[in-house]
Amino acid sequence: MAIKGKVRHALRTVAAMACAAACVVGVGACGTDGSNEPKIKVGIKFDQPGLGFKKSGTYEGFDVDVARYIANKLGYTDSQIEFKEAPSKQREAMLQNGDVDMILATYSITDERKKAVDFAGPYFVAGQDLLVRADETGITGPEDLNGKRLCSVTGSTSAKVVKEKFANEVQLMEQPGYAECATALLSGIVDAVTTDDIILAGLASASRGKLKVVGAPFTQEYYGVGIKKGENDLACKINAAILDMEKTGEWERAIESATKGTGYKPDPKYNPPVPDEGCKNDV
Repeated sequence: MAIKGKVRHALRTVAAMACAAACVVGVGACGTDGSNEPKIKVGIKFDQPGLGFKKSGTYEGFDVDVARYIANKLGYTDSQIEFKEAPSKQREAMLQNGDVDMILATYSITDERKKAVDFAGPYFVAGQDLLVRADETGITGPEDLNGKRLCSVTGSTSAKVVKEKFANEVQLMEQPGYAECATALLSGIVDAVTTDDIILAGLASASRGKLKVVGAPFTQEYYGVGIKKGENDLACKINAAILDMEKTGEWERAIESATKGTGYKPDPKYNPPVPDEGCKNDV
C-alpha cells in the first residue's frame, strides 16, 4: 500500500508539473474542469450589443470576434477561451489580480489607465457620435443639441464632452446602461443618445431599423487590449494577431457582422489602426 501511495503521489506531481508547464507556455491558467486543459481568461462586456453581448450562454460581438482571433493565434482553441464579464470600473483590478489574462471591452487607451495596466493594440478607433430615431432630421451633429434631451450613462465622459464643447443648454438624462438610453430614445423620452459610434451602431442594429447613428464623430477613442503590467512579449504577440486579422479581411468582416443593417462605417482616417501599443519590438 505504501508503494502504491507513493506511485499515486508521483503521478499527481507529474500531472501538476505538466499543467504548470502548459500554463507557462501559454497565457491562461489551467482549466478547473479536471481536464488540466490550459485556459485563457478574457474580459468582455456582457451587455453591449454588437461588441460584447452574452446571449443564451453564448458570446457575440466585435470585441468577442477580435478576442477569439487573438486567442486562436496565441494557440488556444475556442473551447479554451473563458469569457468573464468586465464592468468598466473593475477592469484594472481584474488585470492586476489575475482574474483575466486580457480585456477587450471598449477599453480606451489612456495615459491614466497605463499607470495601472499595459495595453496592446489598438484594434479599433471609435469616435463619439449620436444615436437618434430613424426619422429624425433635425439632429445632424452635437451642435444641434441645444434645448434637446440627451441620454448617456451615469458617470460617462460622453455627456460631459457634449455639454462642455457644444451644447450648454442640453437637458441630460443619465441611465445605468446604454440599453436603457436606447429604450428612452425609442419611447420619445429623449431626443438622442451619445457615446462611442460603434457602441451606438450595435444599439441601432439591435433596434431593427428604428434607430440610426448620425455619422458625425467628433472625438477619437483608441480601443486597446488591456493586459497586466510588464507583459511586453504578450503585447507583441497580440499586436501581430491584430495585424494579421486586418490583413486577412477578418477584421472588416467582423465589423460588418457587428453592425449589420445600420449602414455604419468606421472612420477611414483612423481605421483599421496600426497596432503599435505596448510592444517594444517590431510587430
